[in-house]
Amino acid sequence: MTTSYTVREAAGPEDREACFAVRREVFVEEQGVPQELEYDTYDTTAVHVLAVREDGLPLGTGRLLHGSDALGKTGGDASVGSLGRLAVAKAARGLGVGAALVRGIEEAARERGLAAVDLHAQTHALGFYERLGYEAYGPEFPDAGIPHRSMRRAL
Repeated sequence: MTTSYTVREAAGPEDREACFAVRREVFVEEQGVPQELEYDTYDTTAVHVLAVREDGLPLGTGRLLHGSDALGKTGGDASVGSLGRLAVAKAARGLGVGAALVRGIEEAARERGLAAVDLHAQTHALGFYERLGYEAYGPEFPDAGIPHRSMRRAL
């Protein structure tokens, strides 16, 4: 099945709600992450990226933290953004949506003058990010009870 979709920065409350709906489906309902951990104060200042099917159905999302918001996740390096909350709806998996979202977030980071992007990958997704040029560093750690590793890619 080929599905035509676009990836863009979320603009306005409708796009943001579409991002949150995908995150709710994937993280809260599928993975059992408590809702109070899934949504945070960074959601108000992050750059949200949205993948949308031709008919308007949201397929995936991710966000970029930059500036002071990213410092705690990037070792204090202001030139590095933090990619997070990457989620693809179950019905859209295998269509390249995740990779397109990562590239969209990297483009948003470049537009903001960042030199690299960090992320905290669930360990089962390490291979996905490695194929996109990310390198793991540091020890495994739990986040919301799920094992993760830090990864980085220079832009």
